[in-house]
Amino acid sequence: MYAVIWGFSEQDGDTSSSLSLRISEGLVRFFDAVAGRHWTEDIRKGWALYFEHPVRKLAHFGEYAVMGILIFGIWRPWVAAERFFAKKAEEDTPSGGGRKKKHLTRFGAWCLITVLWVFCSAASDEIHQTFIDGRDGNFADVLLDTCGGTFGLWFSVTVTRLFERAGKKRRKKSAEAKR
Repeated sequence: MYAVIWGFSEQDGDTSSSLSLRISEGLVRFFDAVAGRHWTEDIRKGWALYFEHPVRKLAHFGEYAVMGILIFGIWRPWVAAERFFAKKAEEDTPSGGGRKKKHLTRFGAWCLITVLWVFCSAASDEIHQTFIDGRDGNFADVLLDTCGGTFGLWFSVTVTRLFERAGKKRRKKSAEAKR
């Protein structure tokens, strides 16, 4: 993911803008065809110019959302193992108290580390852009990128929990059917 992000950041201002504009033109042509409007070339060009900036910002958000998903995928096995050992220790202790809260604190720490990781990656990318002709570093982009990474993390956690719940329900039904 870093190679993709830094590859886009390595483009000079004109190349980057023309790429965003080409994508915007393609989207406008698509919407024109779907809506059956039959816009003139001037109208399509105007809409493409209008959407070029939002497309660029959506690309920022999307790149870092993917980064958030990938980082979650990297550290999830450790969190899952930690949860397994915490449950095992809870079963071994007669009182079994306090383990869940400790796990949630660790989970929150993992999430915070992920968000900070994305923030630092975004900041270094923006600093990198200050050395490229026609580009500049922008703190608003760092915040947008961090929001993208946070969204990717949230999406991953949500999907994972939904699958875990569905698995628990399936196992519960299977266990009841065996009785």
